[in-house]
Amino acid sequence: MKTPRISFVLPLLLALHCAPNLAAQAAQDSVLIRRVDDHYNHLHTLRARYTERYTGVGLDRTESGTLTLKKPGLMRWSYDAPSGKLFVLDGKYAWFYTPGDAQVSRAPAKQLDDLRSPLRVLLGHTQLAKELDQIATVPDPDSGSANFKITGVPKGMAQRVHLLTLIVTPSGAIERMRLEETDGATTEFTFSRIEEDIALPPAEFTFIPPPGIPIVEAQPPI
Repeated sequence: MKTPRISFVLPLLLALHCAPNLAAQAAQDSVLIRRVDDHYNHLHTLRARYTERYTGVGLDRTESGTLTLKKPGLMRWSYDAPSGKLFVLDGKYAWFYTPGDAQVSRAPAKQLDDLRSPLRVLLGHTQLAKELDQIATVPDPDSGSANFKITGVPKGMAQRVHLLTLIVTPSGAIERMRLEETDGATTEFTFSRIEEDIALPPAEFTFIPPPGIPIVEAQPPI
């Protein structure tokens, strides 16, 4: 009597059993990701309070402020402390300035390699599946609600970012964004008091360097 070739049969049975589950999971992932896309593709402006926590290289720093977004391609991070610290994306350039600095840094928007830049996907026609490599979704056990996580690596940032995690509400709104860098540092943004489709003046996204402060071109990413 021949011995059944179990080594071939079992993997085949497992594959047949798992295939429907994998297909169902992929379909669910697609629904959740599209929910985020749909939420932000219908928005024109957004304002929210944020808390930013950075840990790494011996530092544990927390800052806060106000974030404003406006389509197409406008963004402003206005920090409470130090007062006057700014990150402004005016559609053409990204500007970085902290009061007391000897210079203003400027970088072309298309060459921006900043940890805030993953949120730029919300300023255009959002398609997270095309903006993130290795994208996946899982429930968020820490939120104690129906929130879920979307994880992936922002395209073009793999040399710097190991993983991006978005904590998203059932309606598709992003409440937290966590970036884990390849050197072990982490930056987490928490958003609250979110206002959508409000009037925002053009001056909100205009940066005028202080008199006498030179502008330095930031180095583009390698």
